[in-house]
Amino acid sequence: MRKAQKKQAEDFIKLLDRAHNEVKRAMERKDRDASSELLEQCQEGVIELGNMIEAEEGEGFPTISLLEEYCEVVYQIHEAIWHNLPLNASKTYKSLRKLLVRIEDSVRQDIKVRREAVFLPYKASMWDSLESVWKAANEDPDCDAYVVPIPYFDKNPDGSFKEMHYEGDQYPDYVPITRYEDYDFAEHHPDMIFIHNPYDEYNYVTSVHPFFYAKNLKQFTDRLVYIPYFILGEPDPENEEAVKKMAHFCTVPGVIYADQVIVQSEKMRQVYIKVMTEFMAGGMDDPESGANGEEKGGSRGGHLANGQKSGDGRIKSKTREAANRRHWEEKILGIGSPKVDKILNTKKEELEIPEEWLKIIRKENGSWKKVIFYNTSVTAFLEHGEKMLRKMENVLGAFEENKDEVALLWRPHPLMKATIESMRPQLWREYEKIVEAYKAAGWGIYDDSADVDRAIALSDAYYGDGSSLVQLCQEKGMPVMIQDVGVLE
Repeated sequence: MRKAQKKQAEDFIKLLDRAHNEVKRAMERKDRDASSELLEQCQEGVIELGNMIEAEEGEGFPTISLLEEYCEVVYQIHEAIWHNLPLNASKTYKSLRKLLVRIEDSVRQDIKVRREAVFLPYKASMWDSLESVWKAANEDPDCDAYVVPIPYFDKNPDGSFKEMHYEGDQYPDYVPITRYEDYDFAEHHPDMIFIHNPYDEYNYVTSVHPFFYAKNLKQFTDRLVYIPYFILGEPDPENEEAVKKMAHFCTVPGVIYADQVIVQSEKMRQVYIKVMTEFMAGGMDDPESGANGEEKGGSRGGHLANGQKSGDGRIKSKTREAANRRHWEEKILGIGSPKVDKILNTKKEELEIPEEWLKIIRKENGSWKKVIFYNTSVTAFLEHGEKMLRKMENVLGAFEENKDEVALLWRPHPLMKATIESMRPQLWREYEKIVEAYKAAGWGIYDDSADVDRAIALSDAYYGDGSSLVQLCQEKGMPVMIQDVGVLE
């Protein structure tokens, strides 16, 4: 039984106890109508409670027989009162109280609380950021775990929604999927909701459906947990410049509204704490203000006319700062990323490799070529634009010349198409030509599947843009080389 349901049962038992006191008073007043009506209400409530427990725990559950016994006793008391048979009010109350104590003990001891955890991935290719946590919840006999892929929209350049996407059919076969239309969040009120998209409406390229914004989900759960869908290079929390560059990953709605944030390491945790402590004190731009420069949190301390803080102001300011920092220290955990768990547990010999890939990877003698993971990121494309197109053509040409010894696995960022169409629409057609020509030539692998872990496990080395994949490849022990857009072979 869910925690909320068990609490509902416990609260109803307290209500019954109060009702028994009212029955006793009505009997002492010889008020037959009031005592009879109260007993009828008690019996109706107990029947509803019994139906709820039976639905959750099954027939024959110990509490059910006690509730049935209670109903029989209440019926007998009701009939005696209605027919004006002699009854002692105190003895009647004690008999009801004795039964109620047994019911209360059974509810407390026999009914085990089951937790409910809901995982809300939006892109199937990012499922690895939640998978190991879901597996742990799914294997817990006292937890009901639901995977509910949620819809998302591409955005037009003006920020309006374009077509909707739903990738619920792209998850591994071992992951049971629940359609988002079939899960009633208000009715279930899960104990935990896990998200990996933190942006709400503040992403220029895509948006999850507004119902699934962190600020809205918070009302449907006891604990909203945000786990980033990416991992980053390990920062130095003492390097102020590095911390500033990390700030835009931290000051997002998912971090602000979540009850728990889980990041990849203790160093990353310290960066988040530092950024968010300053941000919530009003020292950084607020992404929710809609414009840079607007501060959140109002005044940063009491000031005298000459610009000096009063002693009382300094004390209050220090107290607020300490409480603010303590809040983020408790909220953010640096216990590791599920993405690393996934990549370390994905073995090359266990992969299901498409036959068309194997034709490219195998040499004529049956041995395998070296597989190079070529990653192109949206960040690099937005920064370099047309230069990035020339670099891609150059890289593909170089690998084609060496296709007999090396197999190229090109995997663009999953949001590359949506990003170019939204933010660099004038370059989309030329980019599309490069992709189509590469796929048509057939000498290399083009991977636009949801399974990035397969690509990493299959590859021998990484080449391409700096991105969160670099960290994953390094965790796997792969050689990594970052491409320089300005260098053409």
